[in-house]
Amino acid sequence: MRAYLLLANRVIDQFNRLIGWGLVILLLVMTVLICWQVFARFVIGDPLYFSEEIARFSMLWLTFLGAGYAFRKSRLISVDIVLEYAGPWLSRFMRVLVVLVSLVFAFILIKYGLDIVDRVSFQTAPSTRVSMMWPYLSVPVGGIVIMINAVGLLIDECIGAEE
Repeated sequence: MRAYLLLANRVIDQFNRLIGWGLVILLLVMTVLICWQVFARFVIGDPLYFSEEIARFSMLWLTFLGAGYAFRKSRLISVDIVLEYAGPWLSRFMRVLVVLVSLVFAFILIKYGLDIVDRVSFQTAPSTRVSMMWPYLSVPVGGIVIMINAVGLLIDECIGAEE
């Protein structure tokens, strides 16, 4: 059983490696577009009509994918003073409880995010004319990433892996 859990964790880690590279690409796209927008507006005097919108959409994807990625790496803001003073059993119980609550939150993101995606799929963005489904799809996809990484954190707790 432990071998299967370790295999699942390795798969989740490879998944996170892909998410990490996706985050790098999104940040690069956002940075280049914003720099070019500033250059075009103040130096050339003719701003781009689409760059701000694409940068905004990139930031949405960066936020939701990054939240799931940071959750797995334990890089989200947390109040851990209780964990420091609690015993090992209570500390472990609280970590599992946080992951379970996060699973519920991720399920809500997925369920209602898909509902919103369905509602806005016929709308288009003003300057790029892409379907508004694409930026709103970041919400349920981010929920899926959080859910996958929550499973990885539960596996860590089961096999006793240290952070």
